Amino acid sequence: MAGGNEDRYYEYDPSLPAAVFFTIGFLLSTIAHSYQIIKTRTWFFIPFWIGSIFETIGYACRGVGAKETPDWSRGPVIAQNLLLLFGPTLYAASIYMILGRLIVLLEANKYSLVRPSWLTKFFLIGDIASIIFQGGGQLASADTASQRSSAERLIIGGLVVQIMFFTLFMVVTCLFHIRIRKNPTTAVKRLDNTWIRLLMVLYATSFLILVRSLFRMVEFSQGSESELQTKEVYLYVLDATLMLAASILLNVFHPSQCFSERNTGKGSRESAVQLKDYNTEYQRVGV
Repeated sequence: MAGGNEDRYYEYDPSLPAAVFFTIGFLLSTIAHSYQIIKTRTWFFIPFWIGSIFETIGYACRGVGAKETPDWSRGPVIAQNLLLLFGPTLYAASIYMILGRLIVLLEANKYSLVRPSWLTKFFLIGDIASIIFQGGGQLASADTASQRSSAERLIIGGLVVQIMFFTLFMVVTCLFHIRIRKNPTTAVKRLDNTWIRLLMVLYATSFLILVRSLFRMVEFSQGSESELQTKEVYLYVLDATLMLAASILLNVFHPSQCFSERNTGKGSRESAVQLKDYNTEYQRVGV
């Protein structure tokens, strides 16, 4: 157990093998996402790709920390805290975009609680608020117990915002699914079943992100001497593993399988125009 270091950033000796394993895992998934995005021109999925880069670098920085034990330097710790907090937020942003595009593709605007043109923007507001609150860098650079406590409260606030918006998103998704199953649109009858598979993947990845966010909220709420913060295994099981699973899921069941020209070509001219407008809007806001 590390001790005696005035810059005590960990309550344990970080595992180098675990950090290397997840760095490689996220790196391979990120490379696959790079290839898939370029090949299929699914530019709207770039935020997810950036989130995977954040996860890769975050665990690489954790590996640096493991090699430095017990004389940890501040830079890698700050980078790790920021990147591992913000990576899943970008995952969530891409999931919001996928649902918005799926609603348009299925010509099912009337079944959504939030208009597709506003759906992504609305939930991105929650993501942005979450990022603002999550002062991950403050936690790493806090020099006193009171500063550390203030930083933890900011992070908890950001995670609460993220959980609230993500829970609402899952409600919107479930209601949309129920409504379109009861009264399928003409587009649903024209398309193959890849949209159903993509929706199932959205449920799975949403659940993984929600569980991870709940874990991090409880972790920071309990303080630095809690079971969750003094045992590294919880971080790897309830954060790293879940986020890597989400990333790989969307490698295997990539959104391009649903939003291919073969499927979009089967939709109406109106849905094709709306999807094009979605791309234009994302480019304008830089998402």
